[in-house]
Amino acid sequence: MLPASRKKLLERLPDDASVLDVGGWGTPLHRADWVLDLMPYETRGLYGHPDPDPQRFDKETWVVRDICDREPWPFNDGQFGFAVCSHTLEDVRDPLWVCNELQRVAAAGYVEVPSRLVEQALGVHGPWAGWSHHRWLIDIGEGAIQFVFKPHLLGEFGKHFVAGFAATLTPEQKVQTLWWEGAFVVSERIFLDDTLDDYLRAFVTAHAPLPTRARRRPWTKPRR
Repeated sequence: MLPASRKKLLERLPDDASVLDVGGWGTPLHRADWVLDLMPYETRGLYGHPDPDPQRFDKETWVVRDICDREPWPFNDGQFGFAVCSHTLEDVRDPLWVCNELQRVAAAGYVEVPSRLVEQALGVHGPWAGWSHHRWLIDIGEGAIQFVFKPHLLGEFGKHFVAGFAATLTPEQKVQTLWWEGAFVVSERIFLDDTLDDYLRAFVTAHAPLPTRARRRPWTKPRR
C-alpha cells in the first residue's frame, strides 16, 4: 500500500471502527481487526511489516479460505466499517466476486492495484510485460473498476512500453487507487474482435514519452 494511503487511512478511521484486510498476507495491515486470505497466519508478512503499531488481528481473527470460491465470506452484511484490498485483485481468478463481497461486508473501503503503466511495460519482472503472475489489466475510474483479461499479445510491437520505462515511474504512477463508500461499479470488459489491439495500443501511445522501439537508420551502401 502507498505510504500516503496508509497514513490517510489510519488518520480517518476511528479507533472503534471494525476493519477487514482482504488478501493482506504479504504485508498485513496491523490496523485490521480481521484478515481474510488463502495463506495461513503463521506465514504472514512475506514482504515485511511496515506498520509500527501492534497488530489488532490475531490467529483467531485470521480466516484462511479461497476468496474466489463463490461462497459468501463468513461475515455478515455490513459487518465492517472499512475493508482494505491492496494488490490482490490483479492476482485472483474472479476479482468481480471479490469486489461484490467487499461491498456486501463493508460500508466503505480502499482498493489498490498496479497501474497499466506497469502491467504493459517490459522488464518489470522478466522479458515479458508486467508481472508474470498477474491475470488482469485494470482501469479505475470515478467510483468504478473495470477488468480486462491480460492477453499474451502484449509482447507485440506498439502494445507495450519499452524495458526501463517502469523504472522511471513514481510510486504513485505505479498503482491505481479507489476510495469507496457505500458501493462502486465493477465490471469485466470482454473483447471479441480486433478492438483489443486498439485498447492496448492507444494506452501506450498516450503515455509513452519515447518511441516504443529505436528507429533504424536507412540502409546505405558502405563506402570503400
